Amino acid sequence: MPLESQDILRAILDLARWAPSGDNTQPWRFEVVNERHVVVHGFDTREHCVYDLDGHASEQSLGALLETMAIAASVRGWSMRSTRRGDAPLGRPTFDVHFKPDPRLKADPLAASIESRSVQRRAMSARRLTAQEKQALEAAVAPHYRVVWREDFTQRLDMARLLSAFAKVRLTMREAYLVHREIIEWNARFSVDKVPDHALGADRMTVKMMRFVLGSWGRVRFFNRWLAGTVAPRLQMDLIPGLACGAHFALVAPREPHTVDEFVAAGRAMQRFWLAVTRQGLNLQPAMTPLIFARYLREGRSFTAQADVHANAVHAVERLQALLGVQEVQRCVFMGRVGAGPAAQSRSIRQPLQQLEVSGAATRTNHPMSPHGNLQSMSKVVG
Repeated sequence: MPLESQDILRAILDLARWAPSGDNTQPWRFEVVNERHVVVHGFDTREHCVYDLDGHASEQSLGALLETMAIAASVRGWSMRSTRRGDAPLGRPTFDVHFKPDPRLKADPLAASIESRSVQRRAMSARRLTAQEKQALEAAVAPHYRVVWREDFTQRLDMARLLSAFAKVRLTMREAYLVHREIIEWNARFSVDKVPDHALGADRMTVKMMRFVLGSWGRVRFFNRWLAGTVAPRLQMDLIPGLACGAHFALVAPREPHTVDEFVAAGRAMQRFWLAVTRQGLNLQPAMTPLIFARYLREGRSFTAQADVHANAVHAVERLQALLGVQEVQRCVFMGRVGAGPAAQSRSIRQPLQQLEVSGAATRTNHPMSPHGNLQSMSKVVG
């Protein structure tokens, strides 16, 4: 492998690994075939994680990765073409990615935001986005996706209450608890493969309480039943931040996505929107739980054995449909809140590139696994 091409390829992959994924699971591995060809071995967590319905959350993460690879390649004057292998096993989307030098290609201006893009779960500025900011964000996903805004005080309050309602579903559901207990790194400002507790958006006392409560399902049930255990987390992590922002947004596709390729395409648009937010000097916090549970209910799929949790989810989804519209919810692929203000001081980082590389022989005998039990949650995509 020529040294120059090898260095360029490694630089592209090293930048691309900063793509967002649910709870920082990084559901991809890189197999370098030659200096212009990489195989991306993806994996989903549908069998283990309530948030990864049919693996679509992981597929969106893989779309974000592919878009980030293409943007990173443009900086080096390389164009990129990716093709999904149709014969890949269920739950393991696999892509052949080819690069070639293109002297006419200009560096994508979004590249400068790849490493700095992150999640801000704390309160943002409540100033409304300017017309120029909104135009830049809409242009990042045009013409195939459009952005629906909810930005005046009443709309933000409605969305904040909605997110609090979905938080109650998440925090009282055993199936979600099994995910939450695995994805937090305690006493950490940064984490290479989880979510650091400093980035959760709650104060120290609430975080300490959460750590204790998540020690067992019995504690979760006791605190929720007798000590209003969801009140403080919902207030600090959903209600207040949901109001303290410039706007809530919904990224809407032309039609409801169903196929792997459609969810991958949605992930590519999601990443371009998020990077455009960062380039504008704004912050973003995703809110994917509403869309996930809306699809569970729309398709009559079971997601919990708890009747009260199911009833709460039904009411929350009805509120979501009332606020955005039934068809908009069906076509929505990404939603959250944006706003000005300081960037997050704590965040998820990434595994070194060497740990994300695999050999062809290894991929034929082993399923690439995430470093913490192959669990992934898109309830809150992390940076």
